[in-house]
Amino acid sequence: MSVAWLNTGDNAWQLTAATVVGLQSVPGLVVLYAGIVKKKWAVNSAFMAFYAFAAVLIAWVLWAYNMGFGNQWFPFVGMPHSIISMQDELKQALIPASNTSAAFPMSTMVYFQFVFAAITLVIMAGAVLGRMSFKAWMIFVPLWLTFSYTVGAFSLWGGGFLSSLGVIDYSGGYVIHLSAGVAGFVAAAVIGPRLARDRENFQPNNVLLMLVGAGILWLGWNGFNGGDPYAASRDAGAAVLNTNIATAVSVIVWTIMDIFYFKKPSVIGAVQGMITGLVAITPAAGVVDGWGAIAIGISSGIIPWLSMNLLGKTALFRKVDDTLGVFHTHAVAGLLGGIMTGLLATKAGCAAFALSTPGGAIEGNWHQVWLQLVGAAFIIVLNIIVTYVLLKLISLIVPLRMTEEELLIGDDAVHGEEAYAFFGDGERRPVTGD
Repeated sequence: MSVAWLNTGDNAWQLTAATVVGLQSVPGLVVLYAGIVKKKWAVNSAFMAFYAFAAVLIAWVLWAYNMGFGNQWFPFVGMPHSIISMQDELKQALIPASNTSAAFPMSTMVYFQFVFAAITLVIMAGAVLGRMSFKAWMIFVPLWLTFSYTVGAFSLWGGGFLSSLGVIDYSGGYVIHLSAGVAGFVAAAVIGPRLARDRENFQPNNVLLMLVGAGILWLGWNGFNGGDPYAASRDAGAAVLNTNIATAVSVIVWTIMDIFYFKKPSVIGAVQGMITGLVAITPAAGVVDGWGAIAIGISSGIIPWLSMNLLGKTALFRKVDDTLGVFHTHAVAGLLGGIMTGLLATKAGCAAFALSTPGGAIEGNWHQVWLQLVGAAFIIVLNIIVTYVLLKLISLIVPLRMTEEELLIGDDAVHGEEAYAFFGDGERRPVTGD
């Protein structure tokens, strides 16, 4: 039976957007991680992402969704409550604290917001690959979702204090990428580095598989940014186009930087540039114009490159073993995108996204830059504290690191499985390490 508030076109687009965002994690980052790490860590790296996707969904529907998007409990978080009754699933989508409604059912909204929550944990995993205990990861995922992600989501998207101030985060530059990058860096510091031999020689075992994951990630971002107007609207179209413009520019700029500095174009570098472009445009996608997207793409090809290849070689960043450079590709790029949103947001783009903000500095509103810095500071401090405390508490229950034997051998010791194993007669021979 149809209802008056349901727009089937909006519902179809929202479900499609949610599905392609889900594909960014499973299989997107699953296969990207499996390909970009050493062979002995391919299964473990993929499985950390795969597990996170499943674990987040269960916590999300039982209590976490309403903490991020339900009735206000505190100015920074909603009241925990399940949202899986039939009445919940069929009613019109509503975010009560921000008084935002959509022309599709609540079940669609819950699933759409879930895939964003899931990919945040999947991204964070990239910082601790190759040494974090899988059992510790199993505990960490629902706890961090509960005490960090929901707070950022409610504060910026669910009607919390940062959204009331006027901080703009169109699709997760802060809630997802800055959070994941900062939390991943803290986790890498607390857990400790990989084996020295793994840090010194960590060549990807399958570059083409990595590219498959990267391609899914890029195109899946059309749903990531295009779904956030909660409608098949003109602003959704602008967000999708701007996302791809910024990403293409960032890939080209990063590749040029590699050629000038390393004398060779690197496909792994191009993938990093793709990621930084996607991340940097995310907080701005539907509120900047195409010229703004180009400016963001240029910046995301330069600033994170400098961060990764110059700052990343300093003593502090050598001490903290961020396996895939998540700090640089997500925290630095997310912060950069948030600040550039304050600079380049247009009045027309903000209005199309139903924001009362009169644009950014380009429209004469320099105060928006300050607001973006305030929002970033909150997310950074939140994730430093919550991530550190949770890991210390988990360490009282299970070790955070794998055993020395597991670190040496890899997948076969941790999971009893190998990424590329062919047994003609069914006889299994254990693999030891690289």
